[in-house]
Amino acid sequence: MTALQRFTGRTVILTGAASGIGQATVVRLVAEGATVIGVDTNETGLCETVTRANAGAGAGGSARYLSGSVAEESTAQRVVADVLATEGKLDVLVNLAGILRSEATTSTTLELFRQLLDVNLVGTFLFCREALPALVATRGNIVNAASTSSLFGHPYMAAYAASKGGVFALTRTLAWEYLKQGVRVNAVAPGGIATPMTAAQGESMGRLDLSLFGHLSRPDGVFGKPEHVAGVVAMLASDDGAHMTGEVVKIDGGVHN
Repeated sequence: MTALQRFTGRTVILTGAASGIGQATVVRLVAEGATVIGVDTNETGLCETVTRANAGAGAGGSARYLSGSVAEESTAQRVVADVLATEGKLDVLVNLAGILRSEATTSTTLELFRQLLDVNLVGTFLFCREALPALVATRGNIVNAASTSSLFGHPYMAAYAASKGGVFALTRTLAWEYLKQGVRVNAVAPGGIATPMTAAQGESMGRLDLSLFGHLSRPDGVFGKPEHVAGVVAMLASDDGAHMTGEVVKIDGGVHN
């Protein structure tokens, strides 16, 4: 774990905090001194995240959580209001909440397509919209979760790729819209990262087409770790990323070079 303390005195809202990349990023930011409020529907996972993060907290760092679905407008409103009331400010918003489903396009139901859009894209939009006034006040920043599927063709991911493509476009638009107000907006685009979410899709991916793995993992079959993404998120959200906005940083082990 890094000994950096780039987030001392800074308040962060992070969605998708219960597992995988979200959990690793909470642990990383708290280790660097941040006060992180994690958001997710999985309270068991949130408790685990908070315990892990607080056990390795840096000077001034701490974690707590608020449960709720990012796809619901009331959740974004409630979380931002709570953080402003208890912490007095907001410095960083990290939107990592997401769901992944692999399905042939002709078998993708309208319900499934909308579900992925609601969580991955609408949820990101809602938290950005609610947080932006507070971030303008602190000249803070946003880090969103896009995906290599938003940049390259990934078979059997039409709904997921469409939702992440929307996050890509939203990130670029907000970066320009809020440039003069001092709010930076960037995104990470992970490829194959070993998380509970990707593991759950392994069987269906193999059932559909083994060539899909060629779009996610390196030729040696190695997937990235959540901590690899967490480190990049921390850089973008810190002063080390002060001259970066509108960027979508690919984290895929070189698969798409």
